[in-house]
This record gives sequence, structure tokens and C-alpha cells, in this order.
Amino acid sequence: MNTPSTDLQRLLTAPILPTLLRLAAPNVLAMAMSVLVGVAEIYYVGQMGTAPLAALALVFPFAMLTQMMSAGAMGGGVSAAISRALGAKDVGRAHTLMQHALVIGLSAGLVYSLLFVWAGPALYALLGGRDAVLHEATAYGQVVFSGAVLIWLLNTLASILRGTGNMKTPSLTLMVTALLQILLSGLLGLGAGPIPAMGMVGVAWGQLLATAAGVAYLGAYLLQGQGRLKLQVATFALEKTMFADILKVGAMACLSPVQSVLAILIFTGLLAQQGTEALAGYGIGQRLEFLLIPIAFGIGVAAVPMVGMAMGAGQVDRARRVAWTAGWVSAGNLGLIGAVVTLAPDVWAGMFTQDEAVLVFARQYLVTAGPAFAFFGLGLTLYFASQGAGQVIGPVLAGTVRLVLVAGAGFWLAQHGGTAQDFYTLIAITMVVYGLFTAAAVKFTAWTPKSG
Repeated sequence: MNTPSTDLQRLLTAPILPTLLRLAAPNVLAMAMSVLVGVAEIYYVGQMGTAPLAALALVFPFAMLTQMMSAGAMGGGVSAAISRALGAKDVGRAHTLMQHALVIGLSAGLVYSLLFVWAGPALYALLGGRDAVLHEATAYGQVVFSGAVLIWLLNTLASILRGTGNMKTPSLTLMVTALLQILLSGLLGLGAGPIPAMGMVGVAWGQLLATAAGVAYLGAYLLQGQGRLKLQVATFALEKTMFADILKVGAMACLSPVQSVLAILIFTGLLAQQGTEALAGYGIGQRLEFLLIPIAFGIGVAAVPMVGMAMGAGQVDRARRVAWTAGWVSAGNLGLIGAVVTLAPDVWAGMFTQDEAVLVFARQYLVTAGPAFAFFGLGLTLYFASQGAGQVIGPVLAGTVRLVLVAGAGFWLAQHGGTAQDFYTLIAITMVVYGLFTAAAVKFTAWTPKSG
């Protein structure tokens, strides 16, 4: 029977690709379930009409930002700090980092909830939401963001376990949570038997209830010491150095999803000016773009503890090989998805609406942006791997380049009568630029060993 120390040692010595794939497999399965959640949610809302579908396009970027910041950005900082401590054989530090990570997750979640419950309606209106669309977006957003703290806690708990190299427990928990969300959102949103249809609000409540169940399970798992670390609240004391170890990566990494969502919001605002059908069609294509992130995340998050432990143990060359291997695997996966939707866009778009006016815009997006998905996957996974090395500035700056290009070229197109097709072409170009700039940042940034 393998001991925890034996399993950790394998992350430092075992062949990279098989180990990466073994760690990534449960994550990818969990992320596949999150993709199904997205498909189910947009399907449920699509049954409610065009206005709710357009409303979802307004709220979804902010909802996805919650996931991206808590799981991929700050969560990556949590996993990286814990894995570096374990790589340096400092288990005590890893325990203390776990406690501080939960304080960060709880605090950030509360701030996020308060901010978007209060400012959400104004943001939806700023993006072009009017009348029925604004009403639906506001009702849905108030419920979703009131539970943002639960999402932050769930992803923080999962990131703690991933930092120890334990991918199975958080992945299985997220899979069950996703399945529960699909069932509850459909039941509460569309109604069944004696349960009345609550519309978009019911879909939102399904997410909150399922997430709360996931938080309860992972919290109990760590409190009972079933993993490699045991949560001990009674002995907890705040230390600035522990917060700094997490935030020096996590806080900087949070800029990346903010930039990604700002880019989406700019496109959303510009396309909203072209009518409800254009916005709804873009929302269908936009949802696929957001769902590519969990797939790249499933691979990238597996690379974080491998890179982090290698850096903690002083094995910089191995850490770099892990990062590039993960990047190319992700590029291949997302490239395959891009090829499918480019050749057969109705495979995706046709699941959500039969309105031909909406389908025209959705097809345009998929055919134009699909070939660039591979570059997006490469850049995003290298961003995650860089968190393990504590070197996220380069990948974050690559996101800045993408945002500047989106804003500058997007507003120029808006001033010169740009069509939806023009904007979709710009989206594809910015994905390619992001992937290439991130790859260059990883290649030319010096990685130095960092221990606990």
C-alpha cells in the first residue's frame, strides 16, 4: 500500500506524461460535468424564450468570473503554495497555508457576493440590458451572486486537496455537485408535478443548493483528516507570511480572469447594439468559449502540484517539461473541439434554439472562432502551470495584450460599422495572440527554485 510520502515522491520522479494524464483524468471528468451543467442551464433557459436567453448572456460572464477567480486563479495560488511546501518537505507549513487559504476564500466570497448583488443591475443595464431582458437578468443575478461565497469556499477546499496531489476526491465531489445542480436547476426552473416553475430564479437556486452540499462534504473531509492534511481550526493563528505566499501568486493570477471577462463584456456590449437575436446567438457561442476554460483547467490544474513540488525540490528543468507537456495536451484537446464546431456548428448551436435568426449568428461565431481554440487552450494551460512555479506575470501580461487588442480594435469596428462577422474574426485573432504571447512568456521567463 502506498503511503502519502510515496505518492508525493512519484510526482517528483515518475514519467511526466503518464503522471500528468493520471492526475488530469479525474479533473477532466469533473470539468466535463461542469460542461454538462452549462449545456443543461442554457437548455433550460432556452425553453423560457429569447429574452431569458439574452439575459443569461448578460449575467454569465460575471458568474463565470466567480469560478475562474476562485478555482483557476486564487485556487491555483493555493494549490501552488501548498505543493511547494510539500515539495520542500515542510508539512507544518502546508497545514498553516490551508487554514489561511480558507480565510482568503471566505473573505473574497463575501466581498464578491456583496459587490454583485448591489451593482449587478447597473452592470446589466450598462451592457445593453433593457425591459424584459434586464428584469430577467436582475432576478437571476440576485440569487446566483448571493451564493458566491459558497462557490469560493467549494473551490478553495478543492484547491487545497489538489495541492497535495489528491485529484480524485475534489473531482468526484465536483462531479456529484454538478449532477445535483443539473437535477435541481431543471426541477426548480421548469417545474415538475407539484413543484411550480420558477424560471431563471429556479435555475439559480439549483446551483446554490448543490454548491452548499459540496462545501459541506469537502469541509467534513478535511476536518476528519481523511486527506494528507487535516484542518485544525482550534489552533489557528493568522500570519502575514502565509497570506503572502498564497496571494503573491493568487492575487496576480486573478487579473487574468478579470481581463478575460472584460474582453467578453466588451464584445457583449458591442453586439447588444445589433439586436436581441445577435446577442442571443453570441451568447450560445460565448458559452462554448467559457466552457473551454474548464477543459483546459482540468489539465492545467493537474500540472500545478507537479510543477510546484518540482520547484520546491529544486527540479526546475522537470517543472518546465511538465508545463510544456500540459500545454500541448490542452492545445490538442481544444483544437479537436474547435475542428468539430467549425465543420458542424449546429452540433452545438442547434441544441439550444431553433430560431433561425439566432442560429445565423451562433454559426458565424463557431465557424470563425473554432480554429483558434487550440491557441486559447495552450495559453490558458501554460498560465495554470506558471502558477506552480510562482511566475504568473508573463501570462497575465499576455492577457493584457489580448484585452487591449479587443478594446482598441473592437471600438474601432463599432465606429466604422463593423458587422458581427468582423467581431468574431477579432475574437479569433485575439485567441491566437493570447496563446502565442503566453508561450513566449513561459519560454523566456527565468524560473528559480522556491521552497517553503
